[in-house]
Amino acid sequence: MTRRQLLQAAAAVALPLRSRAASAPSYSFPTEPNKRIAVASYPFREFLRPKKGSLTLLDFPKMVADRFGVFAIEPLDTHFPSLDPSYLDKLKKALDATHSRVANIPVGRLRASFYDPNPEKRKLAVDDARRWVDAAATLGAPSIRVHIREAQGAKPDVQLAASALTSLAVYGESRNIVITLENDDPHSEEGAFIGDVLSAAGTPWLRALPDFCNSMLAGKGQDYNDEVITRLFARAYSICHVKDSEDDGPTHYTVDTTRIFEIAHAAGFRGFYSMEWDASGDPYANTTHLVELTRKALAGAVS
Repeated sequence: MTRRQLLQAAAAVALPLRSRAASAPSYSFPTEPNKRIAVASYPFREFLRPKKGSLTLLDFPKMVADRFGVFAIEPLDTHFPSLDPSYLDKLKKALDATHSRVANIPVGRLRASFYDPNPEKRKLAVDDARRWVDAAATLGAPSIRVHIREAQGAKPDVQLAASALTSLAVYGESRNIVITLENDDPHSEEGAFIGDVLSAAGTPWLRALPDFCNSMLAGKGQDYNDEVITRLFARAYSICHVKDSEDDGPTHYTVDTTRIFEIAHAAGFRGFYSMEWDASGDPYANTTHLVELTRKALAGAVS
């Protein structure tokens, strides 16, 4: 598929979700380019270990503001030492002190798969995720991203996953929190599977989180990655993950970020761009690189 065809596809498919009924989410996203940038805590995981790290999640908003001039964070669930109201209140105060916000919470600590053949296990996944919906609502985030883990002895099942995730999305709607799905694990969250789940669910409260490079790990090349990204940006709402490369063992993948920013713009994406460096090297220097790259791309899109 050519670049022109990709952009035409992104613009065409995006329209149905933007014209959904009044029950669709209506978060007020910033429009200034720099305020649309977030920094994920994942690249700094070696520093953010709750018991052994040199940096705490309470310190993270100030570090991001001081170091990168960015005022939105995407804190990973494993970097929360607690979900107690008292801790979330401390985190909210740390955010307020730097005029920052939470753009999204990626959630991987789920005890079951959304497509497990056992309905009790699917319910367990939904129940685990509901706690994070509540945390996101407390912190004023627009969304959480849930991980679809593998189910032992079962292949990914679109209908089972869509049913369980629709149930979670109903709860998300009650708290004004969107549930997002990422093209992440190539076994249980392959891009085409995520797209099929979103289509089957058909709710504006379940959306995509396009990752710029993850689908390269399928080994099908940049064109395949772009096709996945195009499909997911058509169903994205609150956030995407920016990276220009990724390591998978000894293999180093790169992507043409200019093409991906164009796809996002053509799809009418208005959410956050979260910096998620996921290759070897210094996360501080490489996050700075991604921030500068994104600032230039967003400034060009609105100029």
